[in-house]
This record gives sequence, structure tokens and C-alpha cells, in this order.
Amino acid sequence: MKAVIVQEKGQDPVYVSDFKTATVNSSTEVLMRVQAVAIKNLDRAIASGEHYSVATKPFAPFVIGTDGVGELEDGRLAYGFGTSGMLSEYAVVPKDQLVLLPEGLDLALAAALPNALLGSAMALAVRANLQQGEVVLINGATGVTGQLALQLARYYGARKIIVTGRNTKSLEELKALGADVIIPLHQNQEELIATLQQIHKESPIDVVLDYLWGASASAILAALKGKGTYQHKTRFVNVGAMAGDRIEVSSSILRGTDIRLLGSGIGSWTAEEMQYFFTVLAPEAFALAAKGELKLHTVSHPWESIEKAWRLPLPSGQRLVFTTDTE
Repeated sequence: MKAVIVQEKGQDPVYVSDFKTATVNSSTEVLMRVQAVAIKNLDRAIASGEHYSVATKPFAPFVIGTDGVGELEDGRLAYGFGTSGMLSEYAVVPKDQLVLLPEGLDLALAAALPNALLGSAMALAVRANLQQGEVVLINGATGVTGQLALQLARYYGARKIIVTGRNTKSLEELKALGADVIIPLHQNQEELIATLQQIHKESPIDVVLDYLWGASASAILAALKGKGTYQHKTRFVNVGAMAGDRIEVSSSILRGTDIRLLGSGIGSWTAEEMQYFFTVLAPEAFALAAKGELKLHTVSHPWESIEKAWRLPLPSGQRLVFTTDTE
């Protein structure tokens, strides 16, 4: 069958027309005729052989892409995770990891949405347990996932949303998506802490959603630190580390601040929470996107152009999607 594969370890993916056909071997799986696959950092890491899930395994040519959208054998369109790669004519998908798509939803958007949902909806609704009327700070909101988190925070009932980012132009554009306060991260650490302290004094922050870690996360924690009086409760949820994997945290911050430090990622979710994603969060988001109430920018290329498009620079806040021919 036609597929996009890594043919030699360490090489970029290539389009081929004669890869082994995907077959269903269990009653718990279905065959999907793939139509669109979004490429994330995870997919690139796996394709390069650097991701921990493949780094120590014996190499064999494999199909790239972890999830995507396509047509089931009964004609319905759905999203799902492939058991052995996704960017191919056909992919095998577990039945419990399928989400049917609503009518009118753009397939490129449908392919790009779920990964960003895992990094936003799961953090907000599951890990932070965001409540109606709370104040949310999104640290690093200009990327694909941060933009979606902003929109979902508003949908889930946040009263006030504060966003940070390094790109001033992109930050300004977040106002149209519902940001109430924007904070550029190009100011020095002392200025950033002072800005955050003033905001926290005026509107105590209930939830921090952090995609950056590094210096800006340190500034936020320092700004939340109390001064020996009873403090507002804050849930700090880390999702990414785009600005560095390590920070130093003074123990006085934890003793003097009513803060709960959390992470949100595959290792932090239970099986029941993942099923909640497939049965509630993802269908809800797909329905919103079909009505134009969730926005996410995609750049689409036909899968035959993989060798040219794979290394093309992608503007911040956009997701790369490859579409297959369906003839």
C-alpha cells in the first residue's frame, strides 16, 4: 500500500507505493482509510529515532504519524490512534480510541486538534479541574496548544485569562481569541515578577497552565509567594518545557504559598481519564470546531510532497498536516 515511511534509520521520511498492507488482527480493532495526519514534535522525534520509545529498539522501516482521521469501513469519518503508524492508505485503530467526527468539520483541523487537546483540555479539565469563574494564567500561549488552551479556558468558564509569550505580535493576536491580559516575556526577571505580583493582587490566580518552564515559570512561582499571611489557593500545571527542563525552586515558596504543583502528560493520566478524553473532551471539542467556535491554524501538503515539506519552516502557532489521496 501507499505510505510515508522511514526507510533507513536517521533519514527523513519518504513516500512509497509498495509498503506492507495494514491488517486487522483483533475484534477490538478497525481498519481506517486515512485522509489526514498532523505532524507533531512527537512524530518528528519518533521518525528521527531519538524518541525513547524507539531509540533502543531494533530498526525496521515504519510508517510515521501516531494519529489521524479517515473513513471507516461503514463510511463514517473518525479520528483515532494508529497501532503501527498512521500516514498510510490504511491504518489499524483500536475501537476504544476512536472518535466519530461531526458533519462539516474540516479534516485537516480534525487531524490537528487532538494533540493540542491532550495538552490543553486534559490539563485544564482533568489536572487543574478548572471551575466556572476562575482566573487562569497561560504561560506560553502563542503556540498551537497554548492558543487552544486559551479558547478552552474561556469555554470552560474562566472569568479572566492572562497570557504570556515571547512574540509580541502573536500575543496581540491572542486578544481576538479571548485573552484579557497579555504579558510579554522580553522584560527582565524582576520586572516580570513585579508585573505578575500586581496582577495576582488584583485578580488572584487560580490556575497556571505552563508550557515553558524555565525562567518564566520561576518568575510566576516567585510572584505567587506569600508574605506570611493566608494565601489564595493556586494550581500550577506544567505541560511543557520549551524554555528549559530545569528550574530552582526555593523551599520558602512552597512553605509560604498555598500552591499545588502538578504535571499533565501521558504518565500523569489514568486509563479512566484517557477514556474521558475519547468519550467526552474530544467529541465536545470536535463539535465546537465544526461550528467554528474553536480555531487552529493548519498548513496542509499532499503526502507525496513529504520529502520537500518535511523540513519547511512552519510559522509559530500553525500545525503541519499531510493529506492523502482518496481515489
